[in-house]
Amino acid sequence: MKIVIPGGTGQVGTILNRALSAAGHDVVVLTRRPTRDREVRWDGETLDQWTSVIDGSDIVINLAGRSVSCRYTPANLQAMMDSRVRSTRVVGEAIARAARPPRVWLQMSTATLYAHRYDAPNDEATGVIGGDEPGVPDYWAYSVEIAKAWERAQEEAGTPHTRKVALRSAMVMSPDRGGVFDVLLGLARLGLGGPVAGGAQYVSWIHDRDFVRAVDFLVDREDLHGPVNLAAPEPLPQRAFMRALRSAWGVPVGLPATKWMAEIGAFALRSDTELLLKSRRVVPGRLLDEGFTFEYDRWPAAAEDLAQRVRLRRPDGSRSGTVRPALSRSSGGRA
Repeated sequence: MKIVIPGGTGQVGTILNRALSAAGHDVVVLTRRPTRDREVRWDGETLDQWTSVIDGSDIVINLAGRSVSCRYTPANLQAMMDSRVRSTRVVGEAIARAARPPRVWLQMSTATLYAHRYDAPNDEATGVIGGDEPGVPDYWAYSVEIAKAWERAQEEAGTPHTRKVALRSAMVMSPDRGGVFDVLLGLARLGLGGPVAGGAQYVSWIHDRDFVRAVDFLVDREDLHGPVNLAAPEPLPQRAFMRALRSAWGVPVGLPATKWMAEIGAFALRSDTELLLKSRRVVPGRLLDEGFTFEYDRWPAAAEDLAQRVRLRRPDGSRSGTVRPALSRSSGGRA
């Protein structure tokens, strides 16, 4: 199959490209700075020659958008909003104009859409959308507005011949350098992997193999559309999350950090404390209801696998240099 991945040069795009290419699919990445074969230039805003790769493709997986790994200044938040909404709109326009449109459009979204809460998990049916939680920074509400506008841009796209799915993804954990797991593991190895601001806030996550398998499952299931949570079934408090990560690497102690210490650390890493302090208790209601089975449903086992792969530095997890096939009829699993 021909699969087009706008914005496919980041961590998640690398994971998908690696798996899909290894499975024998023709993967084309749209990027602002093409450097490799099968990369095509686009600006994420205007229709241009890149639209020809959409026409006749089988699947579009749009991951485009400014990275959230930055300080949440007003300028950066606006750039996140603009890059996500504009790229989604222009992908929709390209699909609408295609003589042979793709059969499915998977659009990246985010679990940040849901409210900061500790009391109950958020699934697609009963989850609480964030934006008006008391006692949290005002800009957290703007992050929710970004997520809502991002999904709305896909919903409003006129693509009657293309099924649309919004991927409300939690943090994708892989051993790739520079990814979120790599950053968290680096902190743990330095002895800094303890509770942050008490550590009661929930961490939602998904193992990279399950992310690929979930994409496979959603492509295969022609009856599924709309928002789908891509997160492991058991989110856990940050203190337990980091304890399991330390155990996987053999680090006995993780120093705790107060909220103000987290602010200093986030500033040093050019990131933001929302990524550390917001309680994202997100569960995959629709995937489980439809019979998807997770290979890694609990964090300790996932952390062990990822730590081992970091030691081997084989991101795909193989020992022989091969990867498991993706987008096959059997890899997602059904009830």
